[in-house]
Amino acid sequence: MPRYSAFAVVKNALTGHKGWREQWPDAQPKKEYDVIIVGAGGHGLGAAYYLAREHGITNVAVIDKGWLGGGNTGRNTTIIRSNYLYDESAKLYDHALDLWDGLSQELNYNVMFSRRGVMMLAHNVHDVQSFQRHVHSNRLNGVDNRWLSAEEAKEFCPPLNISREARYPVMGAALQMRAGTARHDAVAWGYARAAAARGVDIIQNCPVIAIRRGPDGAVTGVDTAKGFIGAKKVAVSAAGHTSVVMESAGVRMPLESFPLQALVSEPVKPVFPCVVMSNTVHAYISQSDKGELVIGSGTDQYTSYSQRGGLPLIEHTVAAICEIFPIFNRMRMLRKWGGIVDVTPDRSAIIGKTPVKNLFVNCGWGTGGFKATPGAAHVLAHTVATGEPHALNAPFTLDRFRTGRLIDEAAAAAVAH
Repeated sequence: MPRYSAFAVVKNALTGHKGWREQWPDAQPKKEYDVIIVGAGGHGLGAAYYLAREHGITNVAVIDKGWLGGGNTGRNTTIIRSNYLYDESAKLYDHALDLWDGLSQELNYNVMFSRRGVMMLAHNVHDVQSFQRHVHSNRLNGVDNRWLSAEEAKEFCPPLNISREARYPVMGAALQMRAGTARHDAVAWGYARAAAARGVDIIQNCPVIAIRRGPDGAVTGVDTAKGFIGAKKVAVSAAGHTSVVMESAGVRMPLESFPLQALVSEPVKPVFPCVVMSNTVHAYISQSDKGELVIGSGTDQYTSYSQRGGLPLIEHTVAAICEIFPIFNRMRMLRKWGGIVDVTPDRSAIIGKTPVKNLFVNCGWGTGGFKATPGAAHVLAHTVATGEPHALNAPFTLDRFRTGRLIDEAAAAAVAH
């Protein structure tokens, strides 16, 4: 794997940039692997990288039905934060945030992590009490978070409207300064490049039709559009399609899949310094490096495997953004898109073993998957390699829906973004 540096850029500039090598090969499947990971998004590619780097398992294939990073990894709003209420969530997301900090240096690939801060607005008494509870809980877990008055929020984010006559008056905000954004595509590309350099095969445009099990019930591999591929272990990290893939192995998952929409505006000069979220109106906004305002909404009201959603939800989201930031009223929408999120009953992820021997799953991230990417990948790799959960993902078992030990971030956070 050639190392990227300023020197390499200058050196290749002298030869017309003809000396750059491909970042990763488009591999063809072998007959058998030690581990197959279904889903070439950030979580799957990251898990393959950590399997190779930390556990010495390099006979690994990452298989995707489409192109690398073409699912939810490339269809989100790039927000990264760890200010979740419950201990289990806060620790897992903060582990991810720790890994985000040095990810560009570790992968030798600029993932464009920007620690610009995430501010969550309070519009009523319930919001104020809820977010102040978050602040105290986060501090007990060593997660940075602090309370701002409306005036302090306005000072931190000048476009914010704090008029008392506003439809959604701002009564304060919770601010996590370590939080921010990253470039979603670059995360997938960086992990892919680093994993491939350690011997991992990345197989694109190869749909997994079914997970095959042997006479003893253990997995033996996967049936794909390119034929059967054997494996000692299989890990499924396929986001919105996880329930379909797992059903082929006889495992019923407590998941529902919903479209989740986002949009960007026409580009403008830097005007928005942070990420702002409003749970009450269910909208959130940041500005990309290209100058576009990146705006996200809530999940659609219906289950679907379609990567698009209904226009009424976009209209509601844009109206809410214009109420909170009147300065953007005359801006034009450039484009919108949708992804498929898999949601559990308690709005927390499932990471770990399944009732099927040597079959592992990483799913149920809802709208919080991107921010968890390095942390989820890291603990998934540990679980697959050792056969036992990492301390951080031990609470996030499939079994919790039987025992009742839920991690109810739906009720705690009102929104899982």
